[in-house]
Amino acid sequence: MTDASRPHESSRADVTLVTRGITVTAAVDVSTESTIVVRPEGDGAAWKSSVKDGDPVELYWVGAEEERTLPAKIVDVETGEEVRWHLLPTGPAERSQRRRAVRARVALPAYIPWADGQLVGETVDLSEAGARCMVDGWGLPPEPDTRLDVSLTLGAETVHLRGQVVRQQTQGARWLLSMRFLDVSERDGDQLRKRVFQALREERAAAE
Repeated sequence: MTDASRPHESSRADVTLVTRGITVTAAVDVSTESTIVVRPEGDGAAWKSSVKDGDPVELYWVGAEEERTLPAKIVDVETGEEVRWHLLPTGPAERSQRRRAVRARVALPAYIPWADGQLVGETVDLSEAGARCMVDGWGLPPEPDTRLDVSLTLGAETVHLRGQVVRQQTQGARWLLSMRFLDVSERDGDQLRKRVFQALREERAAAE
């Protein structure tokens, strides 16, 4: 069974408690066609045990090429030192419609024209919506809301993007720039998304 149908065991997923409008991250302990068992993360145990049999949930996880979602309901709650929710799928998995960009740790060469020169560095993490880049400083760092051109090398291709600085941190002679991308074309978005999911697959394979 592929990760298009349900999350892998030993992975992580988001679980939305539909009636409460709360989403929590959970570790996936068991994943079969009939049962998915997750351990919700976060401080405290009372709220984890207060869910009831029959409560509807939505499960979200990162598949091979996209985020997936699966409707389910809680059929059992294990209490104790670690609370576990037993989930029964109530429908088929499908592509997630959540407006959330999946982010991965990936180092790509990054080039940013700045102050009559060029900032050179690499990404720390990346999504189709933005990136954090560690670059060698040049002059004064850009202030939040500054708009910049950003070129990222994705294998044999280079993607040219327009970005806006969200925050910046000075770390000695280097700057950590958090940026969101502006007006990303469909083609560039696809390229970024493919590279993000490739990094997630590599990270998962290394952990197995």
